[in-house]
Amino acid sequence: MCADKNNVKPSLLKSLLGNKCARCRRGSIYTTPNPYDLKNCLKMPDVCPVCGQPVEVEVGFYYGTGYVSYALSIAVCVASLIAWWLFIGFSIYDNRIFWWLGVNALLLVILQPLLMRWSRTIWMAFFVYYDENWHQGPPQGTGRSNATFKNAI
Repeated sequence: MCADKNNVKPSLLKSLLGNKCARCRRGSIYTTPNPYDLKNCLKMPDVCPVCGQPVEVEVGFYYGTGYVSYALSIAVCVASLIAWWLFIGFSIYDNRIFWWLGVNALLLVILQPLLMRWSRTIWMAFFVYYDENWHQGPPQGTGRSNATFKNAI
């Protein structure tokens, strides 16, 4: 017999990397699973399809993701710098530093859709916590949403 695994608390890291809802850690917060579908990569449903948590907690909620995206980009740059230093090395006698700069810039451009999604997921996890009783219904009185300003530019 298989045990019921619905009561097992999912891993925070696994849910962040999988772009899952912060409240239930099961529902996807993006409408498309492919981050490289550039027209739809940042489209989000109004609520989590599993627990009913509003994805945009309040108007302008995701403006702070720039800080998280910056930190993730710096982490990628430092990791690529260390990897380049260990495997290829740097020297004052040639232009390997410029090759690293070019490879690093290309790496950041390629990873940008993933970094943007992860920054939104991490930002949501800062403010919306895991709820053991998420299956009892949607959260009550969370956030300040104003339909007038939704999707306003």
